[in-house]
Amino acid sequence: MMSRSYTNLLDLASGNFPVMGQTREKKRLPRVMTVPGVISELDDDQANSASSVIQDRIIIVANQLPVKAKRRPDNKGWSFSWDDSSLLLQLKDGLPEEMEVLYIGSLKVDVDPNEQDDVSQLLLDRFNCVPAFLPPDILTKFYHGFCKQYLWPLFHYMLPFSANHGGRFDRSLWEAYVAANNIFSQRVIEVINPEDDYVWIHDYHLMVLPTFLRRRCNRLRMGFFLHSPFPSSEIYRTLPVREEILKALLNSDVIGFHTFDYARHFLSCCSRMLGLEYQSKRGYIGLEYYGRTIGIKIMPVGIHMAQIESVLRLADKEWRVGELKQQFEGKTVLLGVDDMDVFKGINLKLLAMEQMLKQHPKWQRRAVLVQITNPARGRGNDLKEIQAEIQASCRRINETFGLPGYEPIVFIDRPVSLSERVAYYTIAECVVVTAVRDGMNLTPYEYIVCRQGVSESESSSESSGPKKSMLVVSEFIGCSPSLSGAIRINPWNVEATAEAMNEAISMADAEKQLRHEKHYRYVSSHDVAFWSRSFFQDMERTCKDHFRRRCWGIGLSFGFRVVALDPNFRKLSIDHIVSVYLRSKNRAILLDYDGTVMPQTSHNKAPSAEVISIINTLSGDIRNTVFVVSGRGRECLGKWFSPCKKLGIAAEHGYFMRWSTNDEWEVCGQNIDFGWKEIAEPVMTLYTEATDGSSIESKESALVWHHRDADPGFGSSQAKEMLDHLESVLTNEPVAAKSGQFIVEVKPQGVSKGVVAEKIFTTMAESGRQADFVLCIGDDRSDEEMFEIISSAISSGVLSSNTSVFACTVGQKPSKAKYYLDDPAEVVIMLEALAEASDPEPFTDTGSEGSL
Repeated sequence: MMSRSYTNLLDLASGNFPVMGQTREKKRLPRVMTVPGVISELDDDQANSASSVIQDRIIIVANQLPVKAKRRPDNKGWSFSWDDSSLLLQLKDGLPEEMEVLYIGSLKVDVDPNEQDDVSQLLLDRFNCVPAFLPPDILTKFYHGFCKQYLWPLFHYMLPFSANHGGRFDRSLWEAYVAANNIFSQRVIEVINPEDDYVWIHDYHLMVLPTFLRRRCNRLRMGFFLHSPFPSSEIYRTLPVREEILKALLNSDVIGFHTFDYARHFLSCCSRMLGLEYQSKRGYIGLEYYGRTIGIKIMPVGIHMAQIESVLRLADKEWRVGELKQQFEGKTVLLGVDDMDVFKGINLKLLAMEQMLKQHPKWQRRAVLVQITNPARGRGNDLKEIQAEIQASCRRINETFGLPGYEPIVFIDRPVSLSERVAYYTIAECVVVTAVRDGMNLTPYEYIVCRQGVSESESSSESSGPKKSMLVVSEFIGCSPSLSGAIRINPWNVEATAEAMNEAISMADAEKQLRHEKHYRYVSSHDVAFWSRSFFQDMERTCKDHFRRRCWGIGLSFGFRVVALDPNFRKLSIDHIVSVYLRSKNRAILLDYDGTVMPQTSHNKAPSAEVISIINTLSGDIRNTVFVVSGRGRECLGKWFSPCKKLGIAAEHGYFMRWSTNDEWEVCGQNIDFGWKEIAEPVMTLYTEATDGSSIESKESALVWHHRDADPGFGSSQAKEMLDHLESVLTNEPVAAKSGQFIVEVKPQGVSKGVVAEKIFTTMAESGRQADFVLCIGDDRSDEEMFEIISSAISSGVLSSNTSVFACTVGQKPSKAKYYLDDPAEVVIMLEALAEASDPEPFTDTGSEGSL
């Protein structure tokens, strides 16, 4: 049964899970749930009435609502209006017209607790917004503490080397972050219809929210988009709560990033810290996680074209454009528009301007850098230091190069409206962005659209000539890959940046025009509506099988995850298999070894006395034909299982096979010439020497290259390269090269565990003992061949259609098997139950030959 939601994430973080409490009754949206649970838990009348009015709805969850709030002049109550500049409001344009959009987030103002109910009702009724009110102590530690002093710097590659540099990890700030996410989750739970709604969570403020929503609604269709950079694994791994955040994000269905670099870093973290590998199929990247496929979306956000163009229609008529043209007449204007932030590289831009004026004196008295700086969002000593440094640079450059009526640096340190910003864009010859790290940065996009202007019939602009623009952009910002015509720079290289600025404003008009046209085609077609539509379509595609699969949640605290399985894939019931076992007369039991009866992580690979005793009992029952089918060599398997006299062993994936200790080993492979080893072994040796932590295992019939102990990324890359190399040099040899779990193996053709299973079933049938019970257990790709052969054995008559088949994989993962057990410990428990039900005494039956 699905667990109730958590109302206190602090309890969740410590492993305590309280039951969701009752919420205060008040007027809500028609589709709000009035009892905890999913739709199926409502009575029939409620369920029918709810479904009769259901329409598609998406719940947008972000740190702040897309509304502006201000106190009324009489100080009695609040007035609210839409924030037209908010991305959350703009993304509606890409969603289906009939889709209802509900917003959940906090307000930028403090609302007295006595007014919160009235404000909530007003926002819900008029704006379809649900506010999340954060207590002041939590807000300070959550936003200004964990978000801005820890996550934001870390995601922008600033490590807390000292207490004054980035901020050391503080457990109380993490608890506040969790508590704030708890408040947001409560607001979502109040209004969600889990069977029908989509949820789209935005940015790093709410990275643990997916876990708690998934805990409440395990089939919820949920996406997450990160608007900041995601750092490399070498940076991210320093985060003390790194696994908690990764696992929380993986409870989403789709995780979005602006660039492939950010997505690659996230996938690398999942690989190195959680052992998860991604797959790319038909252009989509997917991450398998407990039977669920999490989609990885790479799509940079765009701008709202209509908003910019509407301002442009007025901008030429406003006094500001004319005033600016007059102010900078005869000057070449370079423009910077940035937030006051330690990562925006504003001072590096000023230093580059200074260097350009020194190196290219022709621009003195002609070139002007207008730097618009928006107010800082964060706090801290770092910010104060950078502000002081910027002001000092501005004074120095203006004192050095300034003349009466000419200042090379015009520094605007105040809020600038969109209309005024558009005016500056219109008159600027080049925009310069020197951020040392930025998630996206839409300034270049806005500039391109403003330089294009609107159609002449809609504008009174006197400029009717070719449109042109130039960009100098940092290679460390999210929009850089999409601007192929921009001059990309390393902002830390001041001299190179100065040369790039000179190149940009010196470039021929025809070249500027070509670059502008290329950029405008991209920006105008990849706007915010295109971005939101693309993300929503990916969410629909990824979630389409949600209600076809069986799902349930497992795990405590931030280790919680949802396991999603095919309806026909279920856990093997010990009681059921024992009852079928007791009724059967001819049983075939095929067991893999490593990862099945022996944990992969065990250092001592020899079977325990318990395992030996269980397998000896099973093989001692005359009704049973028991085989250990393993990739290991015959020598160690024969030695380990020597007490089990009647046990069959198929070693090296079936190349060697014997039916009991009294029988000789049979060679099942068609080829006994191993000359190919002289070709394959030098290749493996080459990669072993180049890959620290790798090794070669030489078997009688095969060669195996292991890279479990190598660097995960490098080992995987080397394995792919080696596989291609081996396939190339062994083209004319009777062998097959295959990759597996941390291995690359070369073995004779026609040798597989599937062939072993087929031979066992056929031999039993030919001796008059056709199996009426088949148990086949394995954990990896090679064992899938055994599961697959069972179906063909039934269709060919080797096995009866009435045969009771228990094909079982170890671990909950996609498989051709219909059953699973969680781990080797459960396998041993199940085998022990069968052993206890076995009859070691001689069994006589007129239809049986007694043994094989």
